[in-house]
Amino acid sequence: MERKRASDFDPRALVAYDDFAHGRISRREFSQRLAGIAVAGLSAEALIEALTPNYAWAQQIAADDPRIVQQSFEYQSEKGGGAIRGLLAHPKGAEGQRYGAVLVIHENRGLNPYIADVARRLAVAGFLALAPDALSPLGGYPGNDDEGRTLQAKRKPEEMLEDFQAAALVLAKHAQSNGKVGAVGFCYGGGVVNQLAVRLPGILKAGVPYYGRQAALEDVPKIQTPLLLQYAELDTRINEGWPAYEAALKMHSKEYQAHMYPGVNHGFHNDSTPRYDESAAKLSWDRTLEFFRKHLS
Repeated sequence: MERKRASDFDPRALVAYDDFAHGRISRREFSQRLAGIAVAGLSAEALIEALTPNYAWAQQIAADDPRIVQQSFEYQSEKGGGAIRGLLAHPKGAEGQRYGAVLVIHENRGLNPYIADVARRLAVAGFLALAPDALSPLGGYPGNDDEGRTLQAKRKPEEMLEDFQAAALVLAKHAQSNGKVGAVGFCYGGGVVNQLAVRLPGILKAGVPYYGRQAALEDVPKIQTPLLLQYAELDTRINEGWPAYEAALKMHSKEYQAHMYPGVNHGFHNDSTPRYDESAAKLSWDRTLEFFRKHLS
């Protein structure tokens, strides 16, 4: 199907997709809501297809790109899911070279091709990147987001948080890491970045949550990590928590930057769906890389 943009859809269709993608409604309820929305003559099923991620669009860096080294990686999360698999990528450089390290935290559906590509983009930019798959204890990302979302809902949130916390600690001591660890996460993963800033104040040197749920206000005093917070103007569900979070960050003199990208939807950085906004995605990513270079070099 031809690639469509968010502007091609009735906003109600995008809201319905957001509810479906985050497990608030079933596929059947999603279809029922779309049935009453006419978009360029598409049926409800055609709408679902149009809104579903197409990962061919998301590959910016090939797995065999000559500028990087990509490999499978496994580490132990003793308080979480046990053996956690993921993707590790870094620049192809001289032996013994060390890099600023970045933990890449996926959405609510496991290590899909978009998140893997984000790790490779970081490697091209000069970082050691680790993208864990929190679905590892259940067999790993199953190859499509619908099943991935179902699997991730079966895991205990606290155990998944332990998995990503363990990953940050592994990165800090990795032979190719310079010891400075940052984290970037999207949606669910953005919320995890905020949580890691609370839980790992001595380890996490930079955090970039994309449209992620904010940390509890009472936990803000624990944050020592500089934050770069990326929000979408039309993402009202996540944005409703931002004013109080910002007030708490200011009250406790925390180091942060925040950007609200006008006219874009939740998921605007994900170039596998119509919610992708090229201008906002590029600007936010340039800011992300600049932020990591400042804090992890």
